[in-house]
Amino acid sequence: MTEAFSEKIDRPSTAVNGPVSHAIFRVARLHRMLAGALLREVGLYPGQELVMMQLWETGAQRQADLAKVLGSDAATMTRTIQRLEKSGFVRRSPDPSDKRASLVEPTAASQVLRRQVEEVWSRLERLTVGDADPDRQAQILEQMLALESTLLAAADSVRSLD
Repeated sequence: MTEAFSEKIDRPSTAVNGPVSHAIFRVARLHRMLAGALLREVGLYPGQELVMMQLWETGAQRQADLAKVLGSDAATMTRTIQRLEKSGFVRRSPDPSDKRASLVEPTAASQVLRRQVEEVWSRLERLTVGDADPDRQAQILEQMLALESTLLAAADSVRSLD
């Protein structure tokens, strides 16, 4: 990072040894805020679109499996599913193979929402990458995937210490 660039960033002195981590935090926070504003336009909260994307892609799933694949805890997933059910986008039914579990599936009414979510994500992508050309966008994505891989490995090593 160049000195001129680092001077533009209002970073607390306690974060001086973690400029990349601080930048990730700031970017993630801003991205989530922007996504939230766009999703509110179609009646969703951040994270609900990820549940719907998973259901549209794979069909009915156990609620516990949704929580696992999306990295959510059971209580948060329960509230999310309840809100989506109240809005008419999902339906819950008992899992025939495990009466303690619920199957969650998208409703026919959610197909209109699907098109809206696709439009929101396209708009979010354009707002996120700005005027970056396709080569620069590919570089950004490559760097983000490398960071994700590094963080996944770190998370695995930290879990193994528990």
